[in-house]
Amino acid sequence: MTNLDCRFYEAEFPEAGDLVMVVIKHVTDMGVYVHLLEYNNVEGMVLFSELTSRRIRSIPKVARLERKEVCAVLRVDKKGYIDLSKKRANPPEEVSQCEIRYNKAKIVHGIMRHVAQVTNSDLLELNQEITWKLYKIFGHAYDAFKLAIVDPEKVFKGIKMEDRVREILMQNIKRKLTPRPLKIRAEIEIKCYTYEGIDAIKEALRKGEELGKERGVPIEITLVAPPHFVMTTTTAYKDVGINILNEAIDSIHELIESKGGEFSVKIPPRSISETDEQDLADLMGKLEEENKDIGDDEISGDD
Repeated sequence: MTNLDCRFYEAEFPEAGDLVMVVIKHVTDMGVYVHLLEYNNVEGMVLFSELTSRRIRSIPKVARLERKEVCAVLRVDKKGYIDLSKKRANPPEEVSQCEIRYNKAKIVHGIMRHVAQVTNSDLLELNQEITWKLYKIFGHAYDAFKLAIVDPEKVFKGIKMEDRVREILMQNIKRKLTPRPLKIRAEIEIKCYTYEGIDAIKEALRKGEELGKERGVPIEITLVAPPHFVMTTTTAYKDVGINILNEAIDSIHELIESKGGEFSVKIPPRSISETDEQDLADLMGKLEEENKDIGDDEISGDD
């Protein structure tokens, strides 16, 4: 039968001073028994004196069953008995880093466990052959997997694995870690009262859109109501989208000012949600109706 149980990291146990993610499993008269989630649920203990610096008035409030906590490792003996402390898990930024590391490792573990299951492989052996080598090379296997989406040859160079294992591994990496497309939006105002007027505005906006095409990240510029325009782009990487829109904004700004026009950024580039999109659609619909009403009034006035 295939072995699908394994710790996240190469080290069988953590070292004194490490921060680890645990889940509370059992409360006794002396303290709390926990499972170390990154170390194949090996058992550890947190004495009541190490739970909190404050006076304990209610044990369930500070030691709720099945709750996950970051704890500091105090001691690990030769037999694998582990003493931990919740109150010594600090500073806050290191606790945050522990949570990030754990969440990344949990995703990696899930991917590798699925590969082992599908290919009928031993999870420990797969980790020894692949995962733990990537931890050494890239700092974290999660970061290696993210890079493998765009450059698998670089990531897996020198790492031997069966073709079937690699195939299933890449399928899972792409399915789990490929970034979802994000829509990035900015809002600008552009005016030009010189002789070139509207032609200068069109030329400036075209320059912004052309910059997006050159960078391989198409930019769409939509008129809301003069002189208000919305710039949008869709990309898998937030920073890329924001940088592209900023470059396009700079190019539009430069050109329209050279033509004697005016330019301002109303809302700088940012990622938007479905709610933001709906709000924009509602605004554009409202302005369209208002413009239509104005047109109807002018026609009526002519009569």
